[in-house]
Order: sequence, then C-alpha cells, then structure tokens
Amino acid sequence: MKIYYGLILLLITMFYAGCAAIETIFKAGMWWGIILVVLVIGGIFFLISKVFGKK
Repeated sequence: MKIYYGLILLLITMFYAGCAAIETIFKAGMWWGIILVVLVIGGIFFLISKVFGKK
C-alpha cells in the first residue's frame, strides 16, 4: 500500500509542476496580448490623426 501512496504523490507533483509551467506561459501570453492590442489601437489612432488632422 505504501508504494501506491508514493506513486500517487509522485504523479501529483509531476502534474502540479506541469500546470504551473502552463500557468506561467498563459500569464506571459496575456501580457503580450495586452501590449500588442494597445500598440495596434495607438497606431490606428495615430494614422487617423495624420490622415484627418491636416486639412
């Protein structure tokens, strides 16, 4: 029975480490997404102001 507890503990620690790595990847991806959206919206406003600003 002790070997089963050891195996279960090993599997839990391996899955937890994998989940933590995926969580870190998604957090980094979220911040890159936010930064890119802000830059694209800023670029669009910049282009619109250049096109319609000089009359």
